[in-house]
Amino acid sequence: MTLTIVPIAGVPEIQPGDELAELLADAAAAQDTPLVDGDCIVVTQKIVSKAEGRLVELDADDPGARRRLIEGESTRILRRRGELIISETRHGFVCANAGIDLSNVPDGIAALLPVDSDRSARHVRDAIRARRCVDVAVIISDTFGRPWRLGLTDVAIGVAGFAAIVDLRGTPDATGRELQVTEVAVADEVAGAAELVMGKSSGIPAAIVRGLDPTWRREGSAQDLVRPANEDLFR
Repeated sequence: MTLTIVPIAGVPEIQPGDELAELLADAAAAQDTPLVDGDCIVVTQKIVSKAEGRLVELDADDPGARRRLIEGESTRILRRRGELIISETRHGFVCANAGIDLSNVPDGIAALLPVDSDRSARHVRDAIRARRCVDVAVIISDTFGRPWRLGLTDVAIGVAGFAAIVDLRGTPDATGRELQVTEVAVADEVAGAAELVMGKSSGIPAAIVRGLDPTWRREGSAQDLVRPANEDLFR
C-alpha cells in the first residue's frame, strides 16, 4: 500500500455557519488536487467547532472561569495538577481540559469540542457527496496526550465512511499463527499521519489521505475507539 498525504492549503478563516464541505472542496481544487472517490479527508476539530459555533466567551480576568467551563464540559474529573485538569467528556474521551482549546481563536474566546463529532463528520461527507458528487471518508482529528508517553499526537474524534478499528482477531499472522487480540485503530493512525503535513502552527486545517485500503471504507464511529469502563484496568 502506498499512501499520499496532501495538505489542503488556502482554507479561509472559518466563521460560524460556514459550510466546511464547500470550502474544503474549493481549496483542494484550487491547489490542483481536487477530491476524488476513495479519498479520506482529515479535518481538525478547531475548524469544525468554529463552523458549528462551538465558541464561548472566557473572562481572562476571572481565574475560575476556565475551571468552571472545563467542569461544565466534563462528566468526570480524573486528575488535577495546577492548571491542568484531566477529565472525561460527554463523548467518553479522556483528555486534558475537556478538549477545550484556546489556541488559534481570538483572545477571550474558547473553542469547545463538537457536540457530536461523528455527526459532524457525516455532515461534511454527505455535503461533499451532494455538492461535488464525490464519495469521500471524513475523519475529525484532535490533539491528545497519552498516559505513560511524552508528546502529543492527533487522534480521531469523529469518523464517517471509514472504519475506526480494523479487527484482525482470528486472522493469521505472517507465521500462520492466529491473532488473538489485535485490533488496529486505523482512524487514529490516519489522523496522526495527516497531522504530519498540517502541523500545529502552519494554518493548514485539513489534509487528503489517498491510497488507503478500500476495505476500510465502511460505516464507523469514533465511539468504537472508546474503551468500555468494564474493560479499562485503570479506572
